[in-house]
Amino acid sequence: MAEEHGSFVPVASRLNRVVQHLSRDAFGGPRVLKLAWVINVQKGGTIPFIAALMWWYEDTSAAAWVYLGLHGGYGLSWLVKDLVVPDRGWQQRVTFGGALLSFLLVLAPYWVLPWLLISPALGPGHPPPTPALMAACTVIFTVGLTLMLGADTQKNATLTARPGLITTGFYARMRHPNYLGEMLIYGSFALMVRHWIPWVILGFIWTFVFMTNIAAQEVSLSRYPEWDQYKKRAGLLLPRLFRPRV
Repeated sequence: MAEEHGSFVPVASRLNRVVQHLSRDAFGGPRVLKLAWVINVQKGGTIPFIAALMWWYEDTSAAAWVYLGLHGGYGLSWLVKDLVVPDRGWQQRVTFGGALLSFLLVLAPYWVLPWLLISPALGPGHPPPTPALMAACTVIFTVGLTLMLGADTQKNATLTARPGLITTGFYARMRHPNYLGEMLIYGSFALMVRHWIPWVILGFIWTFVFMTNIAAQEVSLSRYPEWDQYKKRAGLLLPRLFRPRV
C-alpha cells in the first residue's frame, strides 16, 4: 500500500482508525447516538451561541453581524443538507463517550473563533476586520459553501443511483471537493478573526480529522480499476486544471 499511495496515506489511514475508534467507542458502552445528531446540535446552536456572545459582550459591530451571518448561515445550510441529503458517514451510532469527545475536541473548538472576534480576549488593540477583508471572507465562504454543498449532493445522488467511483462534476478535477469547501468555509471565519489562534485550531482539526478521513477514503477508492487514471487527472484537494502528459 505504501508503494501505491506514498508515505502519507498509509500512516494517516492508520491514524484515522484511532480517530474513528475514539469518536465511536470512547469509554465503551452501547452505541445509542447518531453522530449526525451530535454534529447538528453544534451546527444548529451556532446562531444562538454567537447571538449570546454579542449580547453578553454588548458587541453589535458590523464585524459581529457579518460573522453571525456567515458562520450561523453555514450551520443552517448544514441542517438543510442533512435533512435533504444526509451523509451516510454521519449516520453511524456512537457511544456517549464518543459523542462527548467529538463535540469537545472537534466541534466546540469552532466556537472559539466567534468568541475571539466578539469578546475582548485579544485585547483592546486588536484590529477588527476591515470592510474589504469582510468582503473577501464572504467571497471565500460562498465558494466554499458551493463546493461543500454541491459535492456532497452530487455524491449522495450518484451513489444512490450507482455505487462506484465518482469522476465527473465537482469531482472531475479534484478528488475531495467537499473537504476543500469545508476548509474554505472555516478559513474565511479564521480570516475574520485576524489572529493565529484560529489557524492552530483549524490546523489540528484539518490534520487529525480531515486529512485522516481523506487518507482512509483514498485507500477505499483505490480498489476501483479506474482509480489510477483518475488520480492522475484529479488533484487531492486543489483542482488539477491541465491534463498530465501521457
